[in-house]
Amino acid sequence: MARPATLAQLVDSGWKSRSVKAELRDNLIAALRRGDELFPGVVGYEDTVEPEIVNAILAGHDLLFLGEKGQAKSRLMRLLVRFLDPELPYLDIPGSPIREDPMRPITSRGRAFLTEHGERSPIAWWPREERYAERLAPGTKFADIIGEIDPARLLSGTSMGAEEALHLGLIPRMHRGIFAMNELPDLDDLVQVGLFNILEERDVQIRGFPVRFEVDVMVLFSANPTTYNRSGKVIPQLKDRIGSTIATHYPRSRDLGIRIMEEQSGAETGGDWPVLVPRFMKEVAEQLSIEARKSRYVDQASGVSARFSMANYRTMIASARRRAVRLGERPAVARISDLAHFHASAVGKLELDMMGAHQMSEAQVLDSILGAAVKVVFEEYVDKHGLAEISDAFAKGVKIEVGDMLPSAHYERIVKRVPAVWDKAFEMNAASDPAVRASCAEFVLAGLWACDLVSRATRHGRVSYDTGNG
Repeated sequence: MARPATLAQLVDSGWKSRSVKAELRDNLIAALRRGDELFPGVVGYEDTVEPEIVNAILAGHDLLFLGEKGQAKSRLMRLLVRFLDPELPYLDIPGSPIREDPMRPITSRGRAFLTEHGERSPIAWWPREERYAERLAPGTKFADIIGEIDPARLLSGTSMGAEEALHLGLIPRMHRGIFAMNELPDLDDLVQVGLFNILEERDVQIRGFPVRFEVDVMVLFSANPTTYNRSGKVIPQLKDRIGSTIATHYPRSRDLGIRIMEEQSGAETGGDWPVLVPRFMKEVAEQLSIEARKSRYVDQASGVSARFSMANYRTMIASARRRAVRLGERPAVARISDLAHFHASAVGKLELDMMGAHQMSEAQVLDSILGAAVKVVFEEYVDKHGLAEISDAFAKGVKIEVGDMLPSAHYERIVKRVPAVWDKAFEMNAASDPAVRASCAEFVLAGLWACDLVSRATRHGRVSYDTGNG
């Protein structure tokens, strides 16, 4: 069926005008009744964040997403576009920056156009993907999101008090859409004040001149709890006008974190050079983030993003694939030594607590986090009996060298006998696959080191474990 192209056709189609919040509410209710997945690609929020978002939309609120970095705040804001109509009709006024409601134009220009053309008024359609705009707060000016008097139009004879004298910002241009402001505490005070009317009276005023018109827009914000709650960063009157605050969080369990890491990292483990990632290696990769989020050496106010896990996971797989290509091993099996390169992907994704880290470098902090992560996972796999059996599998009083570019056959000389506990603990057949055995051997050695049962030295990218202390 062809879309209506004139106002008369639109009226005959039965289309009804409604606010953007009513549109979101109605479409959300329909999705709930159908049992749709509301926020595809976002996991771990089903019982916490998602119900609060649903309630806020049903209540007709503007929303603030409050959480540390890497908690899917921006993704959630962008996903709200799903609850807009696929397309929205508007008056097709040449040169107009505002998509006017065909039934209720808000500008004098729109009203004049409707009066002149009546039922013959041309109708165009606005796809929902274009009805969302977002802005990063730092550096944002009043004119950027609200508007400014255009000097050129004044010089042409336009009255300062006329709508035609305005150059409109993002919010008026998103009339009948969604506008999002990221990092709200970094927004200039003057701009925050300018948002008062947008949130409360839903109108626009430019520099105090008598130019104002109602704007229909849903406003979203994001912020970090530390800066948002800091006195003076966000004007109290603006906080008071935000309808609902949605508190996000990091994954509540390691298994959930692993699921997010695998789904969102985009890491390719197949192809011509496939990579097998043992379960314990996935656990170590995610445990790195868990340990970083509680490390006294890391500034917890800044947070440790889920991107920390994803980047390290991709680096680990890339290292294993590089070894496979160089040595001709298929499939490659990820090892602890493949995480030796995680500094490159981790640096910059966390900030040191200068009081806690003292004279430690970022590399030293990362190494301590890796040691803590390996220890936690290792102790979950190996009990005291298993530890003794595994320790006996290694020669005593010798130095064992491991590395990401050593072939799997190298580890045949390290482990003469595969302890039965390996197959039970690692849920992989280490006895039948040299590459799996190499990964298990490295994990065990790293675990013994993390538990202070063997010593370790690093030189020129190779790691040596001295079992004489075991």
